[in-house]
Amino acid sequence: QVQLVESGGGLVQAGGSLRLSCAASGRTFGSYATMGWFRQAPGKEREFVAHVTRSGGSTSYADSVKGRFTISRDNTKNTVYLQMNSLKPEDTAVYYCAAVTGRLILYPTIAESYDYWGQGTQVTVSS
Repeated sequence: QVQLVESGGGLVQAGGSLRLSCAASGRTFGSYATMGWFRQAPGKEREFVAHVTRSGGSTSYADSVKGRFTISRDNTKNTVYLQMNSLKPEDTAVYYCAAVTGRLILYPTIAESYDYWGQGTQVTVSS
């Protein structure tokens, strides 16, 4: 059974940094064709943050985080990361890791494209 476990969330001041991790188990990590990060703030819908393909060679970002966040994956550690710099109060949300296995997807920015989800980790940015 596929399991995704996020960690690294917390409270940080505006302008600070955090690195989120998502550890995957249940399948060979290389079979996770696409990994993504989404977030959901109170009273808002879940929104796309970033995605990375199996090899790590292709990534994309939401406009709101472009230039501040970096997604990466280490297939030897079965882990995907989200490095978040220059954090803003509007980045406050629960951050979720998502995965697709065994197939390619056309729309990595859409939550419905993903098969598996973690439980989420809270990120709070104070002003």
